[in-house]
Amino acid sequence: MTQNKKKRLRAGFTTGTAAAAATKGALLHLLTGSAPVSVRICLLTGDHLQIPVCRCTAESNTEAICTVIKDAGDDPDVTHRAEIGARVTLPDAGVPGDIRITGGEGVGRVTKPGLEIPPGEPAINTGPRKMIRQAVREALDAHRRSLPVCTEIFVPDGAEMARHTLNGRLGIIGGISILGTTGVVRPMSHDAYIATIRSAMSVARAVGLDQAVLTTGRRSEKHSQALWPHIPEEGFIQIGDFFRVSLESAVTRQFRTVTLAVFFGKAVKMAQGVPHTHAAKSSLTLSRLSGWAFDLTGDREFADRILNANTARHAFDFITEAHPGLIDEVGHRMVRSARKFAGPDMGIRGVIYDFGGHLIFDSHPS
Repeated sequence: MTQNKKKRLRAGFTTGTAAAAATKGALLHLLTGSAPVSVRICLLTGDHLQIPVCRCTAESNTEAICTVIKDAGDDPDVTHRAEIGARVTLPDAGVPGDIRITGGEGVGRVTKPGLEIPPGEPAINTGPRKMIRQAVREALDAHRRSLPVCTEIFVPDGAEMARHTLNGRLGIIGGISILGTTGVVRPMSHDAYIATIRSAMSVARAVGLDQAVLTTGRRSEKHSQALWPHIPEEGFIQIGDFFRVSLESAVTRQFRTVTLAVFFGKAVKMAQGVPHTHAAKSSLTLSRLSGWAFDLTGDREFADRILNANTARHAFDFITEAHPGLIDEVGHRMVRSARKFAGPDMGIRGVIYDFGGHLIFDSHPS
């Protein structure tokens, strides 16, 4: 193998898979009298995964606790290495085969409409619920038992982890969400972030909003909230680098208008028309910006200064002094790029901030 050959990225498993494994481990302890070292889980893809057990103890003949350590592979997120647990009980009364899933410590509770799970329920999504039920059925069938089973999913540090997510904005309070559409975390797939964007848009529509302000992070969102204090918090959605996906999701959810509110450097990348702005290399960004500068001004020296700048932020410093009209050119190109991804029906507004947070472009000034 050559040194230049890229390392193969390692896949991991979701919080939903972890919850299913913890449930199965606790139930097996009750059924067999001994704690398993690992459990075999059926993923939503139909594949199977052997999940190591962290700790497993029986509290009584009808109650056991099992936890596993969530492993996100080579795409770690805030829940990577989190302990995910299940408290499984076998109630005296109940319908044989009935499976009840609840959320305990560190698992968020849904409070707003528009999400996959209705308000009042623990934030354990449909996919993980299917996996948990499948895990329970497999354990019962393997031991020829038919019993009612209750499992309470818990995450000891879930409330603290949730502070580093957008759960609060989505109306999920008290902890993290138990997620997973396949059961596997694919490295660099960005699935979780895209799912959060789509969920935020669904919540905004469910609370009656048909306009949204799309920002790329907390700083641009903070400036936007100050600019439009009358817009409810659900109307501000952080899209990161997901330019095209976010616009397509807004169209799917039938927003009337979206506003792109970004800093100048990100606006230049969006103006290029790239679907994912992280992929826009700095050298290409400056080359495009330099070309637009020459087309607009005919000033070769000015264009070359941009081409030789260290970053778009560096170039911005002398753009504002020499030819501030280039900022408007970038803004209008950003809106045209957005139109390419969104189609003709949804209204699009473009807003650009300088690096101090001051408004320097608005395609629809009031």
